[in-house]
Amino acid sequence: MTTTLDLDPVKEAALIAAHNDAFRRSILGTTPSVDAPQGQFVMTRGVSALGPEAQLVLTRRVASFDAFNADSDPHGWHEMGVIDLDGTTVWFKLDLFDTDYMYGSPEPSDPEQTRRVLTLLLPSEY
Repeated sequence: MTTTLDLDPVKEAALIAAHNDAFRRSILGTTPSVDAPQGQFVMTRGVSALGPEAQLVLTRRVASFDAFNADSDPHGWHEMGVIDLDGTTVWFKLDLFDTDYMYGSPEPSDPEQTRRVLTLLLPSEY
């Protein structure tokens, strides 16, 4: 098992980003579950209120999102993104927890020790 102590920060960020990308792509059910890290995908009340069609469009956009840059992704983890839906700004945020979803992951680069929670939210709900 590789730990963050074994990786330089650039390699660690790339590994975490790859896991986060695999998880995001898996929310549509198009990635085999064995290839994607474990986690949960949730939406806030504000996003839920946009209706089922908007939720589906947003879910597809989150799964295919690739507009990460130094301003929006300073750590290079691909953990947050901004989507515009017909003038409504929607954020997604990936948080990395331990396997019990109680605390932060002890080794974010290790999918065996990390569970992801991807939240789709409105900025006003942050």
